[in-house]
Amino acid sequence: MKKIFQLISVATLTTSILALSAQVQASNTTSKTVSKTKSIAKENRIVAVPQIADEDDAEPNIQQSNAFEYKCELGNSLTLFTNTEDDKHVAMRWKKRLYRMTRIETSTGANRFENRKAGFVFIGIPAKGLLLDSHKAQQLANECKTTEAVLAAAPAVSETPAQPK
Repeated sequence: MKKIFQLISVATLTTSILALSAQVQASNTTSKTVSKTKSIAKENRIVAVPQIADEDDAEPNIQQSNAFEYKCELGNSLTLFTNTEDDKHVAMRWKKRLYRMTRIETSTGANRFENRKAGFVFIGIPAKGLLLDSHKAQQLANECKTTEAVLAAAPAVSETPAQPK
């Protein structure tokens, strides 16, 4: 009877030791997997952020660009520089600084350009343009019209002076 009791005790002890050993190995494997996953995520995060920053930070080249001067409400003005070779980007001069703006496709056909880092959104339709600050959720310039559009909307001036009555 003593021998049976001893065998059962040894078997129980061995089973407990094996179960504990399996738990330790499983936790080591899990922690290694978690640390590998974290390091991969860190690598992906480091790679993804500079690509966006490079797109918005790139200094626009306006050497061979067409300039469109916009006069806006409250005396504001901005200039858009377009390049026939790159229809995905424009350069925008606002408050004496140049910003690279990326075209965002719209369902309405309006021209929409964004610089996510600076928070600028320019929306252009044939009648006018609008500049928004998406970070502050406010309008920066409204009723922006090109010089040609302003001249076309001005009342016609007669070439001959009016005759006095």
